Amino acid sequence: MTQADRPDVTGFFDQATNTIAYIVADPRTQRCAVIDTVLGFDPVSGHTDKAPADAVIAEVRRRGLTAEWVLETHVHADHLSAAPYVQAQLGGRLGIGAKIRVVQDVFGKAFNAGTEFARDGSQFDRLFADGDTFAVGAIPAHVIETPGHTPACVTYVIGDACFVGDTLFMPDYGSARCDFPGGDARQLYRSVQRIFALPDSTRMFLCHDYLPEGRATFQWETSVGEQKARNIHLHEGVTEDEFVAMRTARDAKLSLPKLIIPSVQVNMRGGRPPPPEENGVRYLKVPLDTF
Repeated sequence: MTQADRPDVTGFFDQATNTIAYIVADPRTQRCAVIDTVLGFDPVSGHTDKAPADAVIAEVRRRGLTAEWVLETHVHADHLSAAPYVQAQLGGRLGIGAKIRVVQDVFGKAFNAGTEFARDGSQFDRLFADGDTFAVGAIPAHVIETPGHTPACVTYVIGDACFVGDTLFMPDYGSARCDFPGGDARQLYRSVQRIFALPDSTRMFLCHDYLPEGRATFQWETSVGEQKARNIHLHEGVTEDEFVAMRTARDAKLSLPKLIIPSVQVNMRGGRPPPPEENGVRYLKVPLDTF
């Protein structure tokens, strides 16, 4: 890996959802990808807020960057994606893992989305399969399928940096939950081993930080080597069976994310809300006794 393959990475922390969105830029070509954007949402009023996405858009414009990609690491259950809004403002192709189709099928049924909801991933411009390659400017990139948290999770490796979504957190916080539909702790363990096969010096950027006890500041950058040495759930020496037992017991005690109901309905559609009804208003459903 050369210095030319080192993208500039800028994170944007949304404290309401503890989510980090990224601009990943090639300094030579001034082209970029935008990853895991956030649309603010008030679950009491149903109002959305573009401010988190506007901060990203403003920085892309301030730096004179050209957006080639608007990428999602997975279908988020804790915040609404602003991807369509960002794409409309900046351009670029909207991408996600190809197994979005599995997630769409599961949650399309759960929300009784009807035949008007396409379950073929057609809401996205590019569906990435394991091993697919692309580029951000002149920086080579490839995709690693990393299921376990959800079936559609992918890790984007862009030059010397990887973007792992929810698969891992900072070493002092651990790993993603695996109790959502289609989640699997054994799969997550194996996915992490694929990430750990990257060079130890690979920079790793995370989708969330929840400020564990004992740490005073939010953080979202680590490295493959640091995770292998220090991750409290998945450091080297932890066996697959040990991890599965820990993760299963831990997940059984977790409550659902507070925004899972609105988030999944929007994000399974590529960040778009359900179509308006005959009165012109868009609605989100709350299934009773389902989740």
